[in-house]
Amino acid sequence: MSGHSKWSTIKHKKGAKDAKRAKMFTRIVKELTVAVKEGGGIDPDFNPRLRLAIANAKGVNMPKDNIDRTIKKADSDGSNLQESTFEGTGQGGAAIFVECLSDNNQRTVSDVRHVFSKYGGELGKNGSLSYIFERKGTFVIPKGDFDIEELELDLIDAGLEEMEEEDGKYILTTDMKDFGNIQKKLEELKLEAENAELERIPKMYKKLDPETALKALNIVEKLEELEDVQNVYHDIELTDEVAKALEEQE
Repeated sequence: MSGHSKWSTIKHKKGAKDAKRAKMFTRIVKELTVAVKEGGGIDPDFNPRLRLAIANAKGVNMPKDNIDRTIKKADSDGSNLQESTFEGTGQGGAAIFVECLSDNNQRTVSDVRHVFSKYGGELGKNGSLSYIFERKGTFVIPKGDFDIEELELDLIDAGLEEMEEEDGKYILTTDMKDFGNIQKKLEELKLEAENAELERIPKMYKKLDPETALKALNIVEKLEELEDVQNVYHDIELTDEVAKALEEQE
């Protein structure tokens, strides 16, 4: 089981809390807004980025009225969200990569730096850690009434690299360049992904003892709680011992 998917599962379980749900909705609103402004309009049939954002909104059970209202507002709103990234390290030398969307970059820099400093990490220079991660496309689809072997063959033709089964779902991984091909193939097969996004997946994972890993993952969680943060990636290997320690924190 790969580390990134196990961490996603743990986050999903923890995400049942109202505060996590509210943060998730905020993130999706920003995704929808940027998709409208940069992806090419409000029609998802002609805007793949918006189509993806809508699918992700449905995946976190955002009401349709909220989705439609956000798209309409984004089309008329003059505000400008800017994308930015940050790279740093946590305890044990864990690599942490942060993606943000913000209308106030000065606030974003200050908030991210504060979390690294307060919780024992160190913010580094951009480019210092990016080589550790690869851009990959990931899709999460629920189990359904389909032949999984036949589906896997169809998706391999479209660029599928890996398929994992986890908690009643299938996690699909593909190279960034094949992301659109997989998305199109799933649409052709009338399979709706619960979540689909471009992630940064480490080329190698760093094995830490549970105590050190928990401290580093605490930085990850604190970063995820920031208003401007969209995604946080890390290279910590989520061994069974670390996963157990995380669950015992609940």
